[in-house]
Amino acid sequence: MTSIFAFKCTCCGEIHEGSPSIAFKAPDQYATLSDEQKTAMGKLSSDFCTITHEEGTDYFIRAVLEVPIHGVVDPFLWGVWVSLSEMSFQRYRDTYDEPVEGDGYFGWLCNTPDVYPSDSSRPSDVRLQLGKQRPKVVLHRSDADTDQFVLDQVHGISVARAQQLAERVLHEA
Repeated sequence: MTSIFAFKCTCCGEIHEGSPSIAFKAPDQYATLSDEQKTAMGKLSSDFCTITHEEGTDYFIRAVLEVPIHGVVDPFLWGVWVSLSEMSFQRYRDTYDEPVEGDGYFGWLCNTPDVYPSDSSRPSDVRLQLGKQRPKVVLHRSDADTDQFVLDQVHGISVARAQQLAERVLHEA
């Protein structure tokens, strides 16, 4: 395996080194709120987000979703947000500084990268990691899976595909 992913960008001509890591600043549900709504309803930190509305409160945590790159040690990383139930969110907060090995939760992926469009929410498992690392997100699979994000996470992507995705995300207008 190659230890470092690097490519000469066809968009800017620069050499980009290291596996791509793309992060969302907030869950889509928060990002689409107006400034007034964010102030009135939302709370956002680097690892937690809540949105309180008439129907109740929505709970979100920051996590990572890895897509393996064939022949490269480090995966393509997506810094994403997932929604959790209130009980799972509270358990995660309570054990945040000292996670319990083996803990995990069901969640819904709350970011949709433009390179992986979807008309519906993506169910996932959230697996806690030790050592102050963010939890990992594993998208759910089905026998008839046609979701390219799921397929790429399961089967990995080529170096050329990783470059193509990175260029599209890094040079979005």
